[in-house]
Amino acid sequence: MNRFTFNGPHLAGRNQRVGVKLFQIEEPEGGPADPSAPGAAIGIDAGGAEVEVAFSVGGNAVILGDREGFERALSVPVPNAASGEAQWQHLFEAARIRAERALARPVSHAVVVLGASAAADLLREAAEAAGLTVLQLIRKADLPAGANAALTAAIFAEDLAPRLE
Repeated sequence: MNRFTFNGPHLAGRNQRVGVKLFQIEEPEGGPADPSAPGAAIGIDAGGAEVEVAFSVGGNAVILGDREGFERALSVPVPNAASGEAQWQHLFEAARIRAERALARPVSHAVVVLGASAAADLLREAAEAAGLTVLQLIRKADLPAGANAALTAAIFAEDLAPRLE
């Protein structure tokens, strides 16, 4: 009669190795199977001193932060003649990268909340240059009182995002 007894990290009387095979179950690049498919849509609050980025699923929005070790403050450029499209483009690129890292998928669309002094055309052009299609620009003053601008923008982005057919 063969009896196996547990003795530490191995089974006594058993002389074979148990092999484990690992399988990758997602696309190697982590992107959608169809490269022409739209990426995720995010909400960006650029109406304060620092940008907040948010994402929504089923109307439940969450603020996206940077991964540990990659923390970065996304400061809104001071509205003056010197804060041209290049500074805003850099800001939108950083916001897109933050979202892509947090979501582990491409981001292609955004709803952007603006401050009172921001030039809508300049922000739209800068976002487009950063790889974000602007679904809607919203003035912060037009949001309901007490609403978190980034979360509200994310919910709008989810509603306005292009759908796969």
